[in-house]
Amino acid sequence: MVQQNIDRSICGSASFGGSSCGAAQIGPRQRRDLFLEALRRTEPLTQLAARHAVSRKFVYQQMAKATAAVDQAFQPAAADESKVLFRLPVTQDWLEQLVLSLTLSCHSSYRGVQELLETMFDYRDLSVGSIHNLFQYAVERARQVNATEPLSAIRVGAHDEIYQARQPVLVGMDVDSTYCYLLEAVEHCDETTWGVHLLELSERGLDLDYTIADGGMALRAGQRAAWGDLPCHGDVFHPEKLLHELCTFLARRVPAYTLARQKVQHRYEQIERSCQRQTLGHPLARARREEQRALTLAADVRVLTEWMEQDVLAVAGPPLAEREELYDFILTELERYQDDCPQRFKPLLRLLRNQRPVLLAFVTVLQEKLAQVAQRFGVPLTTVQTLCEIEALDPQSALYWQRTGHWQTILKDQWYPIHQAVVEAMAQTPRASSLVENLNSRLRGYFFLRRQIGHGYLDLLRFYLNHRRFPRSDRPERVDKSPAELLTGQTHPHWLQLLGYTRFQRN
Repeated sequence: MVQQNIDRSICGSASFGGSSCGAAQIGPRQRRDLFLEALRRTEPLTQLAARHAVSRKFVYQQMAKATAAVDQAFQPAAADESKVLFRLPVTQDWLEQLVLSLTLSCHSSYRGVQELLETMFDYRDLSVGSIHNLFQYAVERARQVNATEPLSAIRVGAHDEIYQARQPVLVGMDVDSTYCYLLEAVEHCDETTWGVHLLELSERGLDLDYTIADGGMALRAGQRAAWGDLPCHGDVFHPEKLLHELCTFLARRVPAYTLARQKVQHRYEQIERSCQRQTLGHPLARARREEQRALTLAADVRVLTEWMEQDVLAVAGPPLAEREELYDFILTELERYQDDCPQRFKPLLRLLRNQRPVLLAFVTVLQEKLAQVAQRFGVPLTTVQTLCEIEALDPQSALYWQRTGHWQTILKDQWYPIHQAVVEAMAQTPRASSLVENLNSRLRGYFFLRRQIGHGYLDLLRFYLNHRRFPRSDRPERVDKSPAELLTGQTHPHWLQLLGYTRFQRN
């Protein structure tokens, strides 16, 4: 086909701008061969034209015509937008699946569902009451599925509460699989309420090693009432957040002091007489001191925050005794500055004083795991602890590779399995309830559509979030798996099929 286009294009006219006898005597096939030779560039075009007794202009004309023919031959075919890709049988069952998917997957409101059906399907027979009744059926089926799933495999739980229109919602989830085992709207968020719901979870087989929660007193009191001495570790997310907010506030305050000093200094420099300058000497000196104090305070708090975040509250770090010593030092240093900005420092200092044991509780769990690694490979615990501290260094730094190479030389063939065991132990030591915070942020997108969340709506949301497969994740083992599959290790049908529907399949 391309060859025919080139032949037709080249022989489209009998004469060209350069009317030479050689050009007039060349037939279509010779012109095609001339184009191919010119395309190969085996010799200069001047010599090629002379050999065929034609002008260079004639050669360029044949090349342009042939190139245009080739481009035309490879033009993509025009898309037929009216072509039917596949046919869809719109049944009542399919419409119900669409409504559920639009509401749960696309965060659509009931009115939005009605508008889409009217716009895309010319369907106006679905009322808001019908959608509500459909969801009530889905809620009953979702409750049945939720009640049958075992909770005994969950080892560490993260607890928190979220508020929707001033109504508290209790949240609990597995930090490993992200399976949500508690999502309940309550009238009051107090010790009794938490204790009752935790006891109900125990009856369903939930038996945790420990929990992670923020500093909520009602939550911790309810856990003590229901589960006795079960440890409740602190959440490092909140103190780190407060520290970063303090650093940001102090850094943004510095330009105000700088501007105040510049104004006084500008006035001072504009005055020529020394007697008049003396009146501004003391204000200028005071402005300089305040600016320098603000700069020093912002820099010092930034350094203390980095120490707390990277050396004390990080998973990779020194043993518990060293962390506690550094924790106390940072707390003492922060107390020195509390008079400069008491409304910012006092809440942070109160949290750090009261929660030191629970914030560092994860270190004890990590050291137990590191001791097990040392026992399994028959090496000193100090060696394993050192490998853990190396992971706190920047992998791009020379120091990281110097220490890694040093221990590779000492441990030889044992280094890689020990290193992998240490990394795995660190990965399996949670220290924050950030997964609950993430769940809360996702729930707010649903709560925004409804001022009231009763009638089993939370049960349906919990079912959907637990059985919806992750399309992507930072952890490869979670991709294309749902929290329920990660928890139980068993696959399950699509969440629509779990609700009793038959999904549409293209032939």
